[in-house]
Amino acid sequence: MSENTENNSNPLDMLRWLVIFGLLGGVVAVNHFFPELSVLYIALIAVAAVGIAGFIASTTVKGSTFITFAKEARIEVRKVVWPTRQETTTTTMIVLAATVVMALLLWGLDGIIVEIVSFITGLGI
Repeated sequence: MSENTENNSNPLDMLRWLVIFGLLGGVVAVNHFFPELSVLYIALIAVAAVGIAGFIASTTVKGSTFITFAKEARIEVRKVVWPTRQETTTTTMIVLAATVVMALLLWGLDGIIVEIVSFITGLGI
């Protein structure tokens, strides 16, 4: 199977990514070098920088591809037939019952194996 790779990147994408990482690095730097700033101000700066970085990222080729993927995924999630509350409760009870049964079986098997090993080795555990 051959794979065709096309380079659809815009020449400015590299600059955009550098600006994005610069913004995010700037948030880390502000948080580190200005500990006397109020947490509120640092949080506002962080939210603004992440918002701007997200907007810039959405203008890149990879960003627009991700946005398209997210929109298509949302459409697919809307097509899912979700179980009713009763179906969910019934399935949960079945799983819990199976878990308890397996736990008891493994506990019993462990006890039998301990008794067999104790009998063979002569050690009373």
